[in-house]
Amino acid sequence: MAVIDEPPGPSYGLGHADHELERLELQAGLIESITKRWLLEAGIKTGMRVLDVGSGVGDVALLAAELVGATGEVVGTDRATTALAIAAQRAKARSFRNVRFLKCDPSETAFDEPFDAIVGRYVLMYQADPVEMVRKLVTHLGPGGLVLFHEPYRDGIRSYPTVPSYDRAWQLVDETLRGTGADPIMGIKLHATFVAAGLPTPTMRMESVIAGGAECSSHIHFEVDPVRTLLPQMERLDLATAAELDIDTYADRVRNELTATGGVIVGRSEVAAWARRPLKGVPRQTARRGGDRR
Repeated sequence: MAVIDEPPGPSYGLGHADHELERLELQAGLIESITKRWLLEAGIKTGMRVLDVGSGVGDVALLAAELVGATGEVVGTDRATTALAIAAQRAKARSFRNVRFLKCDPSETAFDEPFDAIVGRYVLMYQADPVEMVRKLVTHLGPGGLVLFHEPYRDGIRSYPTVPSYDRAWQLVDETLRGTGADPIMGIKLHATFVAAGLPTPTMRMESVIAGGAECSSHIHFEVDPVRTLLPQMERLDLATAAELDIDTYADRVRNELTATGGVIVGRSEVAAWARRPLKGVPRQTARRGGDRR
């Protein structure tokens, strides 16, 4: 989950505490293959220069670095110092020499060279004006360059038969996201966002994670763990209290209910949209410099 450290407008309430970083790792394990397929289908390939927006701890940047290879380059950006430090450590641990991370807002930063592609996951949902952000980012692309965003569409989360504690968890997360100004259904708005930003009609994809039975711990935590992270915001918005939720046992209660019903749980829908910058008519970014100096 990547956003640029407390940006103007909607608040990124998830932060980067240790338990949140652990949640991000679990999340990446469930959806990494989805994002990778979409990057490949969209056209990320060897030798490309890629800008990753809102890198967080580097999940998407590292995927892109793997795909562009030693002859390519990935520039990951975020405004969260802690997350970027972890991202850099992860890149070093995997011996990636083709990826680097910058603390900046890429929509307000000029770069020395154009990019072949711009990618981002769970970024636009936290922006006060997603259209304007995309419009600014596209100016960093060369003609025909690719832009791809992967965002959630949370209206499809459900359980069957009903698992009350699971449904309560995702509903609380949705209410909290809306209460802090974020958009939990940004994925379904990507088409309109791209078109309004001056891009061609995008290609779109949607996929969800689903599981049942006693062995779906990761899928339970996928939707339940954000409750722990967002609990201070929930209390501030008078949505729930720590005593009421007893968060340390919450995942176990979901698992027990799910096992008792013999049912399944469906996570949020993952939505991607991608398009290429028109060959003419989009000026280069002229914002403040500093993000790409070497």
